[in-house]
Amino acid sequence: MIPRYSRPDMVAIWSPETKFRIWFEIEAHACDAQAALGVIPKENAAAVWRAKDVTFDVARIDEIEAVTKHDVIAFLTHLAEHIGAEDARFVHQGMTSSDVLDTTLNVQLVRAADLLLADMDRVLAALKARAMEHRMTMRIGRSHGIHAEPTTMGLTFARFYAEMKRGRERLENARKEIATGAISGAVGTFANIDPAVEAHVCAALGLTPEPISTQVIPRDRHAMFFATLGVIAASIENVAIEIRHMQRTEVLEAEEYFSPGQKGSSAMPHKRNPVLTENLTGLARLVRAAVVPALENVALWHERDISHSSVERGIAPDATITLDFALNRLAGVIEKLVIYPENMLKNLNKFNGLIHSQRVLLALTQKGVSREDAYRLVQRNAMKVWEQGADFRAELKADPEVRAALSEAEIDEKFDLGYHTRHVDTIFARVFGA
Repeated sequence: MIPRYSRPDMVAIWSPETKFRIWFEIEAHACDAQAALGVIPKENAAAVWRAKDVTFDVARIDEIEAVTKHDVIAFLTHLAEHIGAEDARFVHQGMTSSDVLDTTLNVQLVRAADLLLADMDRVLAALKARAMEHRMTMRIGRSHGIHAEPTTMGLTFARFYAEMKRGRERLENARKEIATGAISGAVGTFANIDPAVEAHVCAALGLTPEPISTQVIPRDRHAMFFATLGVIAASIENVAIEIRHMQRTEVLEAEEYFSPGQKGSSAMPHKRNPVLTENLTGLARLVRAAVVPALENVALWHERDISHSSVERGIAPDATITLDFALNRLAGVIEKLVIYPENMLKNLNKFNGLIHSQRVLLALTQKGVSREDAYRLVQRNAMKVWEQGADFRAELKADPEVRAALSEAEIDEKFDLGYHTRHVDTIFARVFGA
């Protein structure tokens, strides 16, 4: 991923230096297990650990690979340069390249998941704080982009909190599912390596042995992992779209923080654009772009092929780095989001009480009017508001058929905004606990 949308801790997980360090640890732990089984001399296993403080030369490994055309062999050759050919001759005993590559990938994905879980904690904290702050801040709810009925800004934040919490739970499960390793040798039969080696290496790396691998770890695990990232990215976009709508000039119920010295447009000095949430919409697309390739990686030929390899070399770092950046950007947007309660109330009252139509409809049915007739009466007066700018309450009071069922006081009572916030506390208790 380009530096513009990258954070150093996540980038470091995918660096060549980190990858080669994990490769070394897998080989060294495997040698320890082999020595414990009496397969290789203990002194040779101990000698491998002489390289534990070595900074592996990426350029040198690339130079060797240019000849071998094989990355794992190039690394093993470079390792031998550090510990000596005699001590290195037992390294990689009974193993195949995928034992190293797949186990390393899963270590990296687990580490990436840990960072992403921490990112989501920051987003959740920001959403909860703003939900509590605006628990009873009234705003108009919209369906199809059209005024519907009153809600609160706190409920808006609360539903995003609940969605992100579900995303976090999915990520925890995806982390658990991806935290497996395989040191099972060619085609996964353990013919040339004892399963105890796999158990030892996995324990050392915080993984669980893959119950059954072929020559690779099954890719349905990875498909689920990247699908989870895609769902989280979709949730990020869900929040971003809401903020972008609220920042529209004719709405202006909230806007991204506009810092001193910030410029919105090279041509129009007045502009304050929702650039961060627009950016988040784009970044979400990039993360979701990894999902279909990950699903297509599940089907491999027989015990393995490498059609998945090139895909994962791209999507693993790109999707995790992008999502890490996006989650932190989203948290910052929410933390600093500027809210305009007065504009929310102004928008809510824009159509002269029209948003209370359902309450009047229900009141008429409770007075014995058929639903069809009640709907006709309410809609007839509502259309005058849309088309003529009339006052909805006044039109209802002037309608003889409505007045035949409802008194002026009963009509007035249906325009109480507090009616719509009666169960906010109940919803909050469901989302955040008592």
